[in-house]
Amino acid sequence: MSIDHDTLRHLSEVSVAVELETPEMTLNIGPQHPSTHGVLRLVAKVDGERCYDVQPVIGYMHRGYEKLSEVRTYPQITTIINRIDWVSGYANEIPFIVAAERLMELEVPERAQYIRLILTEMARIASHLVFNASYPLELGAATPLFFALRERERVLDLLEGVTGGRFHPNFNRIGGVKPAYGAGSQTRKLAQDLPKGFLAETRQAMDRVLEVCDELEDLVAGNEIILARTKGIGTIPPEVAAAYGVSGPNLRASGVRFDLRKVEDYLPYDRFDWEVPVGENGDCWDRWWVRLQEIRQSAKIIQQAIDSIPSGPLQAKVPKVIKVPKGETYVRAENPKGEMGYYLISEGGLGPYRLKIRSASFSNISILPWLLEGVLVPDIIAIMGSLDFVLGDVDR
Repeated sequence: MSIDHDTLRHLSEVSVAVELETPEMTLNIGPQHPSTHGVLRLVAKVDGERCYDVQPVIGYMHRGYEKLSEVRTYPQITTIINRIDWVSGYANEIPFIVAAERLMELEVPERAQYIRLILTEMARIASHLVFNASYPLELGAATPLFFALRERERVLDLLEGVTGGRFHPNFNRIGGVKPAYGAGSQTRKLAQDLPKGFLAETRQAMDRVLEVCDELEDLVAGNEIILARTKGIGTIPPEVAAAYGVSGPNLRASGVRFDLRKVEDYLPYDRFDWEVPVGENGDCWDRWWVRLQEIRQSAKIIQQAIDSIPSGPLQAKVPKVIKVPKGETYVRAENPKGEMGYYLISEGGLGPYRLKIRSASFSNISILPWLLEGVLVPDIIAIMGSLDFVLGDVDR
């Protein structure tokens, strides 16, 4: 059978639309995927390259910190709670210590409060620098890693010089910051006051932190690939963020100007001049940008604190055997990941009768099923990374 030229040309111009059907499949992300910052499993149902249902599966590293705390004395508990969010361990100790101090009606010396504040903001800077190092790396940019981690090491050196520990300082005590008796003489010497040259070295370190923020902003904001993968991706409206209990930088990135350092009096933040950065769109880019601005604000707070730190004792008068009077209280603090709260119930014994911990990452990842619905599979990593969670803070 021969086909003439006109017929052949007609057939070549016919457009045939073929719709390929892709079967639905279940994709397991984790429980040890490098982008989950710990042991988290996501069960994602995908159709082609788009995800239509995601359920986080937690509990792979559950350690029962609340129950462990209920069978320990108050001084022993600080060794547990600074391991909840191990990236900013020092900051975890503050709200628990303040809760016990309020039940005991203790007045902490001003110098101890200033030291707590300075070290807490150092922990915030160190935590945010980890985020600013790891998040661009997850999106394909390796250079910011070296800039951020270099300055983080400087900050951790200062933190270690005061507390003796980099990740788990265990430095706070009920009534102040003096370590328990029985520690080595060198440890006691360091704890009686700040190490020699600490204030000058801190001032230099904060100047360098501000410089590296400018360098990071140039590196990341000038990267077209990162901008394409973060702007308009993973948007969280403010009302949705509030409904899911999202807190910290993730909430402020959605335009909610709420910071517990402004509304609670657990540390003397009201004595310093600083601002609360907020985002405009609540997307992945805003969450990165807000944390970068918070590093700048923390450096500003530390510079003011070291210039005005008062003299005086580091420890209030407390009994050798600490018993917290009967009562209950809830103290919350603005940790680097968000709101960290301790609901403490005391029956007058050596340790808590009940302790409930409200960790930031647990509430922040609760929005994942809503946030990841309908997104492309590659965007799952960009969105999860932007929430900056730590699994120790989830599986506490």
